[in-house]
Amino acid sequence: MNSIKEKLFKACEAYLEERIKRIETSMAGLESDLGNETKSSAGDKYETGREMINLEINKLAEQLQQFKSLKNTLNVAKNRTNTSSAQLGTAVKTNMANYFIAIPANRIIVDGEEYFAIGANSPIAQLLLNKKVGEEITFNGKSAKLLEVF
Repeated sequence: MNSIKEKLFKACEAYLEERIKRIETSMAGLESDLGNETKSSAGDKYETGREMINLEINKLAEQLQQFKSLKNTLNVAKNRTNTSSAQLGTAVKTNMANYFIAIPANRIIVDGEEYFAIGANSPIAQLLLNKKVGEEITFNGKSAKLLEVF
């Protein structure tokens, strides 16, 4: 695999691991708080506090599931064979910007070059998919020519 692509995949994996770890740490803290919540004479206050903690745990559990799903998507992208057109798991260089079609993971700098890690369902990815070197896309009124796909 191309070393730039390997670095892009590693950066996306690190992004996901950091997010997953942060969510799991937050959930553990909330579960500890829930266990420490003691019933007072003001029963309603106790129930409200517990319910708020449970709501937050549920929100975090949903986020955790989303990041685990992104991890699966990244694994699928990693196992794709190279292609001459833009697909899930390919890096695309244009005269406007560079993209890595895998998961939404913000901006990644590899060997001094900036790449935007984007999900395959994002508007820009939808324009790039199946395009080949030399073809053009128009996004937000600006035209971009594909210079390299790998």
